[in-house]
Amino acid sequence: MPRNDVVLFINICGGATALVYLTMVMLQQGANGLGLYEFLLVELILILLWLAAFSTSANYSGASYSSTRSLFLWALVFRVIGLWGEPLLEDDWYRYLWDGYRFITDGTPYGVAPAAFFATDNMPDRFVEIVGQINNPDLPTIYGPTLQYLFALAYLISPGQLWGLKLIMLGADLALITMLLRLAPVKFVLLYAWCPLVIKEIAFTAHPDGIGVFLLFAALFLRLRQHYFAAVMVMALAVAAKVFAVLIVPWLLWRLSAKYWLLFGASLLALYAPFILQGGNDFFSLFVFAQYWEFNAAIYALLNTVLPDSATKVLLAAVFLAWLSWYFFHTQRQPGFSLPRADWVFALFLLVAPVINAWYWLWVLPFAVIYPSVWAWTASVALLLSYCVGLHIPGSELEAYAIPLWLRIVEFGVIALAAMVDLRCKRKIVASNST
Repeated sequence: MPRNDVVLFINICGGATALVYLTMVMLQQGANGLGLYEFLLVELILILLWLAAFSTSANYSGASYSSTRSLFLWALVFRVIGLWGEPLLEDDWYRYLWDGYRFITDGTPYGVAPAAFFATDNMPDRFVEIVGQINNPDLPTIYGPTLQYLFALAYLISPGQLWGLKLIMLGADLALITMLLRLAPVKFVLLYAWCPLVIKEIAFTAHPDGIGVFLLFAALFLRLRQHYFAAVMVMALAVAAKVFAVLIVPWLLWRLSAKYWLLFGASLLALYAPFILQGGNDFFSLFVFAQYWEFNAAIYALLNTVLPDSATKVLLAAVFLAWLSWYFFHTQRQPGFSLPRADWVFALFLLVAPVINAWYWLWVLPFAVIYPSVWAWTASVALLLSYCVGLHIPGSELEAYAIPLWLRIVEFGVIALAAMVDLRCKRKIVASNST
């Protein structure tokens, strides 16, 4: 297909996608809102447009200023539309707004659970409404210091409103796309930039994992460019945003001198110290989450049917850490620094974890641009099924966060099939190279 036709078709898909997102926003503002079935139908249309745009760009081997500009422009448009959209099938955002309010008014969001404020009379009406909507109100906040500073900034921009935080996340996500364009072909960057899961979780729902993965990728990007000082400090910000990032820290610090290891520790301490000195941090709630939460689990759920909960966690943690250690030292046989297969690291971590929320997959997807695979992008679609819980299914008798068993089989079955497709393709490539 000629280059101009490719760019034209991408623009047609982009315009149609923007119209779908605008329709989604209008449906949210209607009397009945956007229910689960409407959400799934809209996501199906978005997925088809996304795949059509990718298929067209994949058939064109070159890259041009026009195609890059179109990709980026529509990625911006989709995210700007998300500024006006409401969070989709999620209520975590009330905690973000509450944490920002408490940080600014009390000096720290930690130490006191939202439930302690239910009987408070001297709060603005907007925050009386917000605190009453927070899930798990008996637990203090679970979000790390980096995110708390951003929540506070968002409060200063738009007190009690989510658009300030969304604006910050929009900037971070566009910066991530810019880095990806420097490292990968345009056709694969389009997979991330237009990904329905990414736009849903970041632009509409404002899940702060988007900030964490941006910081992690930025740290690795800086390390690749040999900006060691900045890379180490940004990695500390990533770990203090979401503890997931610690899994990649060994790749960043290995082969750097001791001063950078000390800088990482000092930066992390500096982020936590102001809150710890006031008697609060996110450690307690993280412990409770790790100890008691289970949602949409894969391998963990299977093993837990035959082993006690604690034994299952210990066994899977041991297996994962053994594999992580082997993979790390295996990669260090090669000289120099290259981006690790963080898609493998985070995907395996999630597959053995007791909780797999759809937005956790954001940690996989930027690396699936650098190392393209069928399974990673298939999972970004399949995990949308995790929103089919008793709370959202009309007339369901399931518990609030229970997913029908057959849907979980479909969800992880599709991902497994995609992994098998990747494996088969890899074997064919190896066989053809050997001949």
